[in-house]
Amino acid sequence: MKDLTQGPIYRHLISMSVPILFGMLVQTLYFLIDLYFVGQLGDAALAGVSSAGVLFFFVMAITQVLNVGVGTLVAHAIGRKDKHEANLLLNQGLLICAMCIGALLSLALAGGDKYFENIAPNEDVFAASLSYFYWFMPALLMQFPVTVMLASLRGAGVVKQPMLINMFALVVNAILSPILITGWGFGIEMGVAGAGLASSISACIGLILICVYFKLRESYLRFSITECKPHFDTIKKIIGLGLPSGGESLLAFVYMSVIYWVLSDFAASAQAGFGLGARIMQALYLPVLAVTFAAPAIAGQNFAAGITERVYQTYFQCTAITSGLMLMITVVCALYAEVFLAPFSSEPDVISVASVFLSYVCFNFVPAGYVLAASGMFQALGNAWPALLSTAVRLSLFSVSLMIVSEQANFTLENIWVLSVSTYYIQAVVSFYLLRREFKNKLSQTTKEEQIAQTQIS
Repeated sequence: MKDLTQGPIYRHLISMSVPILFGMLVQTLYFLIDLYFVGQLGDAALAGVSSAGVLFFFVMAITQVLNVGVGTLVAHAIGRKDKHEANLLLNQGLLICAMCIGALLSLALAGGDKYFENIAPNEDVFAASLSYFYWFMPALLMQFPVTVMLASLRGAGVVKQPMLINMFALVVNAILSPILITGWGFGIEMGVAGAGLASSISACIGLILICVYFKLRESYLRFSITECKPHFDTIKKIIGLGLPSGGESLLAFVYMSVIYWVLSDFAASAQAGFGLGARIMQALYLPVLAVTFAAPAIAGQNFAAGITERVYQTYFQCTAITSGLMLMITVVCALYAEVFLAPFSSEPDVISVASVFLSYVCFNFVPAGYVLAASGMFQALGNAWPALLSTAVRLSLFSVSLMIVSEQANFTLENIWVLSVSTYYIQAVVSFYLLRREFKNKLSQTTKEEQIAQTQIS
């Protein structure tokens, strides 16, 4: 356990962000490694893997409920020095995982093919999507227990050891991907199915190693069969806190699905280019995401401990860092987009679509950075519903506008990216207003309680 109520805020942000960054880099590199080798198979294979990867956002929507709910509440429990509550949250989170895995496995087997039928532009892309998805599905399902364990450790301020485990799993994936996709060394060429299988095997190894770490090294947080029995009040708290953030990820899944549905009227290169550009954009976001993932644990512990000033400091420093990083990423992306894209595809049409996509959306990076920082603070204060509201405003405006514009005769891909950029600025304004209101409601109340306590002591 790490006490985040003492010491300089910026040092905590940096010390926690670096391991988180490496851990997130591992997750992103799973996709980038797959895209690199799949890209050599043609635009249909690349479009299939990219569109199947959209379902990661659907799974992420559910795991984000656990990530935020368990992580924030564990941070609060540790801020109050309540070890029993922290362990109860961990084990109840794992119970929820088991139920989610059973439900999603049934849903995927029953209706996975129907989803891809609606967004695939041709039969080749449909076949590639379905093949990759079924082999990648175990990796998706293993995200549930991994997310709960990592969220618990992050809430306790432990991030270095999980990062090392994830790095090892990445090395396994990097070795297996070319072997299974192209048949290097064994002569068994699986294509896109090999990409999914490589990710599933490495994810399984990562899960096993994290479980071993909990068993042998972690002393504060422990697995307990008795605490895995349903504790409905705790389950309700986890879901109630995490549901808004899960809703944000679900809306991101809807956002991506709408774009892929619109792109189904274009050539396969359009979906392939968008998928490639989106993955590169996510990779560029990683430093900012690492900071905004560290901030809720820091602000959450201080909020639970009643140290209002440090909550404000976390907000200001997190916002300054994320905005500055996003500004630098904007410049790099605007000038050197094709440098990032070239290794993943030799198809000129794919590179063209991805390059144009990045040249437009890079102008929403700064407001996106602020939205992420604000979302982290909503989590720390124990109310993520305003973050969901701001996301819903943006995606509603985007989806409705896109539906209307896509029916016009002169509709182009650039229209999609312009709408995306403009609606992000609107979301940033909404998030700023809602966060000011949340600070006024939560932190002013905390300050009054501190004043009353001091009066009683004196």
